[in-house]
Amino acid sequence: MQRNTTRRLFLAALSALTLAACDQIGGAAKPAFRGVDLSGASYARQLSLPDQDGKPRSLADFKGKVVVVFFGYTQCPDVCPTTLAELAQVKKSLGADGERVQGVFITVDPERDTPELLKPYMTSFDPSFVALRGNAEQLKDAAREFKVYYAKVPGKTPESYTMDHTAASFIFDTQGRVRVFARYGAGAQALADDIKLLLNERS
Repeated sequence: MQRNTTRRLFLAALSALTLAACDQIGGAAKPAFRGVDLSGASYARQLSLPDQDGKPRSLADFKGKVVVVFFGYTQCPDVCPTTLAELAQVKKSLGADGERVQGVFITVDPERDTPELLKPYMTSFDPSFVALRGNAEQLKDAAREFKVYYAKVPGKTPESYTMDHTAASFIFDTQGRVRVFARYGAGAQALADDIKLLLNERS
C-alpha cells in the first residue's frame, strides 16, 4: 500500500517535471509580455484598408516587421498623440532594429481625417508610419474584426465633435499574427519590452 502511494507520488512529480520541461525546450516557453498576451486569438487576424495615398493595404504588406496597430483620430487631444509619440520614441531607441517596427494608425474619424491631413500628421511622429482610412462601412468592418469600440460624441457645433475609442494598441509579430494588447498608459518602456521580445523571437 505504502509502496503504491510512493510510486504514484513519484510518477506525479515526474509528470510535472516533464510538462515544465516541455514548456521550456525548443523555445516553447511563453514570452512574458508586459501587455495582455493575445497569442492564438481568433480576432484581429485580417486588416484591409486604403492608406493615406489611397493604396490598398493589408497586414501581409508588413510581413517581417513587428507591427503596432492603433485606432484613433488626428484631433484627439491626448491618447492618440501620446501613443504615437511613444511608439516613435521606441522605434528610435531600437537603433537599426527600429527599421523592423511598423506603426499603423487607423482613423476612426474618416469624415475629418482627409488624406491631406493624415500625411503631415503621421510624418510629424515618424515618416515611416502609415495611416489607414476607410469609408464608414470599411471602418465598421475593421473595428468589428479587432473588437474595437468607437463612437462620435457631439460638441457645441456639428464640426466640434470628439470621438470615443478604444485606447490601446495591437502588436503583431513578424509573421503577421496578433500577439499583444498594449493598454494606453503602460508607458514607452513596456511597449519597448514587448516589441523587443517579438523582434528576438524565432518564427
